Amino acid sequence: MSVQLNHTIVHVRDRAASARFYADILGLPAPEPFGHFMVLPLSNDVSLDFLDVRRDISPQHYAFLVSEDEFDRIFERITQRGLDYWADPGHQQPGTINHNDGGRGVYWSDPDGHNLEIITRPYGG
Repeated sequence: MSVQLNHTIVHVRDRAASARFYADILGLPAPEPFGHFMVLPLSNDVSLDFLDVRRDISPQHYAFLVSEDEFDRIFERITQRGLDYWADPGHQQPGTINHNDGGRGVYWSDPDGHNLEIITRPYGG
């Protein structure tokens, strides 16, 4: 049996604004509404389904595997927006990227406090 992740729900305060934030930073097509969600498809047939919630949001971690060229473009958008970024998930190394596993990685936060990451090599690879 083959098991694949199909989608995950991202709790946010403003689903349209949050989905646009991800699409803009990651260079993805505009999200589409579906029921109570704004859906952002990723290239591996997985989607992020943004849902408005009226309670406190528990920050989650979302990591995106990207090519070297995509990393450069995404990182440029992060810096152009003046977003804080870190080399580590604990946000102890500000203003730097990491070179783990021979690739590059960086972390930043979305407007709801979710910890986002782009990497060019899978960990342990």
